[in-house]
This record gives sequence, structure tokens and C-alpha cells, in this order.
Amino acid sequence: MKFSLSTNWCNRRLNDGEAIAELALSLGFAEMELGYNTTPEQVPGFERMLDKIPVGSVHAFCPVPLSAPQGYPELYQLASFDDETRKMASFQVRRNVEFAASIGADVVVLHAGRVMCRGWIRRWDMARRMRRGRKMLDLFRHELDALMPVLERNRVILGLENLPYLEGFPAEWEISDVVGDWVKLWFDTGHDRVRRCNGWTSSEAVPTDQSLFPVGLHINDVVDKNDDHLAPGMGKVDFAALKPLAEHARHVVFEPNDGVSESDLRNGLEHLSALWK
Repeated sequence: MKFSLSTNWCNRRLNDGEAIAELALSLGFAEMELGYNTTPEQVPGFERMLDKIPVGSVHAFCPVPLSAPQGYPELYQLASFDDETRKMASFQVRRNVEFAASIGADVVVLHAGRVMCRGWIRRWDMARRMRRGRKMLDLFRHELDALMPVLERNRVILGLENLPYLEGFPAEWEISDVVGDWVKLWFDTGHDRVRRCNGWTSSEAVPTDQSLFPVGLHINDVVDKNDDHLAPGMGKVDFAALKPLAEHARHVVFEPNDGVSESDLRNGLEHLSALWK
């Protein structure tokens, strides 16, 4: 099993893409994910290193759009009840798919959006959350249908990430209504832990239906209800139980926060390599 490193870990402190790629190699990673903090200026450096360390996935929206002050995974939301918001998101997703194909990546990771503004759903109001999700499904499937030709033409899969808040879309009970040949789940281990700690999911992390297996994983650890994005072994995620997901995934990407040290990251890689050997 080969492991990838999200460049979000060091995009903001290293301006040179080539230096980031060299660092990933020195830590023992065989692949990279270009994170949403990647700037246009860093891209040429990554391209020069593709023969040594390929880019397997791209996290939307990457590189940071010129119109945006900084990177953020929900600059544009494809899952929105606002027509103009979905229109802009669709344009940016198409742009990301084409960029991914140009650099050799075969997955674009996407935070699809939210069924309403954060905090508008009380933690215990699951019935309201589910009603809003049902209303979102038809709108979202329409957007996916429109994107299908660009995904198929570029041979790029859209990976919909599980999100660490109740209003995040699609939730575990909605993902089966949107996945297909070119749209898959992208599973974040830390986000899943946050959802479980808050009581927002009771589903098994490893599905029985293989069509619901994720195309990729974001590997990060969490202590409890906070989205900590720590290195494996620093929190309470049960990585042993997630081994079947990793074995079926096309990409296994470490996504630590930028405060995780090189030594902790290296230890996390060794810990997971031994656990999943």
C-alpha cells in the first residue's frame, strides 16, 4: 500500500512546490495530493517533480482561484439551494477536473456543501436535517448529471468527502443516492470520528455494499469532538478497523494540520504502515 501526503500540511510555509515534493519524498511518501491551499505559483514546482512523486488527487478548489483571498474547501458549494451559488461551483469544479487531468491526478476531492447555514440546525434536530437533505438531493443530482461528460472525458472521479458537521451534505444516509461510476465517496477518518462523537451517524464505517467503498481516504487522527487533523496515533481513531477501507481505496492520503511536526508525521506513517501491513 502506498501513502500520499496532502500538501496542505506545508503549503503555507513553503512557497516552492518542488521543495514540498522533496520533503514529502524524504518523509517516505510515494504520492501527493495537491491541497486547496496550493497557489498557482507552486504548481510548476510540483510539475517538475512528477517523475519522482506523482500527484494522485487534487482537493478542490486547487489551485486557489485568483478571485479568492485564500484557499478554502467550501469557497463554492455545489450542494446549495441558491442557483447562482451552484452555477459558480459547477464552473470551478469543471476547472478543477481539467486541472487534475492535466497534472495526472484521477480524483478531485470535493466538499459538496451544506443543507443550510452552520448552526441553523440544533444538534438534536435530526428530522429537520434529513428533510433538508431530501430536498437537496434532486438539485444535487442535476448538477452531477451536468458534470458527468467532463468527468468521463477527463477520466477523473469526483470524490465527495464526509464532512464534520451535521449540515454537511451528503451524509451517510444520502451517499448511496449520488454515487456512481464517476462519483464516489471520499472518506475522512477524522471527520468520521467527529460525527460519531457527536451522535450524527450510527452507520458502520466499513460498508457491506462495495459500491459505497470510498475511492480515497484522508488519514488524520482526532481526540474527541474537535476536527484536530492530527497524525495517526495521536488521537482516538480506530485505524485497525478501517484497514478494509484502505485496502479498497485508490488513494490513501495523510492530511495532518500544519502544526503537526515532521517527527510526528513520520511516526504516524510508521505506525499506520505497521498496523496495516
